[in-house]
Amino acid sequence: MAPMSVHAATPIKFQLDWRFEGPAGLFLHPIAKGYFTQAGLDVTLDAGSGSGGTVTRVASGTYDLGFADMAALMEFHANNPDAPNKPVAIMMVYNNTPAAAFALKSSGIKTPADFTGKKMGAPVFDAGRKAWTLFAKANKIGPVTWVSMDPPLRETMAVRGDVDGITGFSFTSLLNLEARGAKPADVVMFPYAQFGVKLYGNAIIASPKLLKENPEAVKAFLKAFAKGAKEVLAQPAVGIAAVKARDGIINVDLETRRLKMAIEQVVASPDARAEGFGQVNAGRLSLMASQVSDAYATKTRINPSAVWNGSFLPTATELNVLPPAK
Repeated sequence: MAPMSVHAATPIKFQLDWRFEGPAGLFLHPIAKGYFTQAGLDVTLDAGSGSGGTVTRVASGTYDLGFADMAALMEFHANNPDAPNKPVAIMMVYNNTPAAAFALKSSGIKTPADFTGKKMGAPVFDAGRKAWTLFAKANKIGPVTWVSMDPPLRETMAVRGDVDGITGFSFTSLLNLEARGAKPADVVMFPYAQFGVKLYGNAIIASPKLLKENPEAVKAFLKAFAKGAKEVLAQPAVGIAAVKARDGIINVDLETRRLKMAIEQVVASPDARAEGFGQVNAGRLSLMASQVSDAYATKTRINPSAVWNGSFLPTATELNVLPPAK
């Protein structure tokens, strides 16, 4: 009898953009269900500390794939034109940027224009802060003063009144403000996507080395991810269960709210339904590249065709993952 051949699973190292919070369930659920294993992949998934770090670690080869903000990826390309291994986005997950501006009603801010002359707080790498010039231009906001701090202090400083407003991800900062004592009715939120800033949000990014050397593994990953994501989008509780299994101290109710907000605002948004899950619109991507080049003052102009490669995406049927519109 001929000896039976055994194929070892392809190892894939994946880094998230942030901690194990509700939205991480989109990735942790397919791992828990064994979908990656069934696809011949051995996926290791680690928490992140911001999209910029995720992009750099995929570029360095420390990770094969990652989940990162499209603007951070564009910025890396434009500021490191000679880097040998610039990551590429291969599947759009957050069709709209989650960036938003926040204020408490006690600040007197009722419209975006009211931010003019105010003191704003955010970490220097915050996506909303970096794209502020786009938000300000779209909403006729005059100059503001920025105060920098580490992420854990942002919402605390807003609640204490140390700053008039902050920028952050909608489903992160809103819940953090509430956790620090702000009543939901007292918080004013301006999601960039609803106020004239149509940037894409987070995408799955890949190392060009992996794309070249093992394209089938990349396709298998995206197909397995889409299968798991469909289940999480239909039933967020299964995603939260996977997050809870990975980090036992999470607040289940809070993270369920966070995941549901992410799904409603950026994953299954009207733009995502119009363009199709996982996809990008070429014209919109090109406009974003131009806007990010200007807002981020990059060393070189961003080439939209260099940051996106949709050829590894699953079939239209496999990408039909969004829940029915309410």
